[in-house]
Amino acid sequence: MNTALRTPLTTASTTVLEARGLGRRFPIGESFVTALEGVDFALSQGEKVALMGPSGCGKSTLLALLGGLDTPSSGEIWVNGAAQSRSSEAEKVSLRRGTLGFIFQGYDLLPFLSVQANVEYPLLTAGVAPLERAQRARELLEAVGLSGKESALPEELSGGQQQRVGIARCLVTNPSIVLADEPTGNLDLETTNSVLELLFNLLRSSGASLVKVTHDPEVAAHADRILTLKDGRMVGETLLRENSLHEKQVSRKAS
Repeated sequence: MNTALRTPLTTASTTVLEARGLGRRFPIGESFVTALEGVDFALSQGEKVALMGPSGCGKSTLLALLGGLDTPSSGEIWVNGAAQSRSSEAEKVSLRRGTLGFIFQGYDLLPFLSVQANVEYPLLTAGVAPLERAQRARELLEAVGLSGKESALPEELSGGQQQRVGIARCLVTNPSIVLADEPTGNLDLETTNSVLELLFNLLRSSGASLVKVTHDPEVAAHADRILTLKDGRMVGETLLRENSLHEKQVSRKAS
């Protein structure tokens, strides 16, 4: 990895996730395929950003890099001001358990565990006590409208219900940054709208930030900003609305 980049683009206290000069190349035989090249990115506290672009443009690769699920070939990533190239693997795992939360298109629920056990699982791996795990899981399942489904297996739920379990599992660790890869890609329009409304209400109440990959303009329209990628490069930015949490913080400082 190129470690020459040592300072973030911005030192604003509200910046929670940032990348500069980010690149990712994959070896193919004796050559390389470039998935990302020279990508700069910044996310503010409470901000909701959508990543769009044609298939193969690098959206999911960027999300994986930002979440520490993959390692960049060049560039640097900062989470809450800390450079990830200087973090140990144990520190990156701890970051994924606490600061970051993930929502996947395929739900990625463990089929042999109950709904409640699936939601509890991130807390189990983090060493949270059983009674606290159970309480936090039940609270999140109630918040996503799945009270009474705690003992059900994932296969007994609809797609929309499974994604609600995925949202509860993501938020049970109280992450400050949520990374979502096509979170409604397998859902019909009505279910998509209800799941997005639920997710955004929960994010607003917690103050968490969101980066979501989507190919659907209607899904992207729920964000504060849309960033467009093409051929591994950032080629466009559309501001849809101001980040209300950031605006409130600025207003409080000014007063």
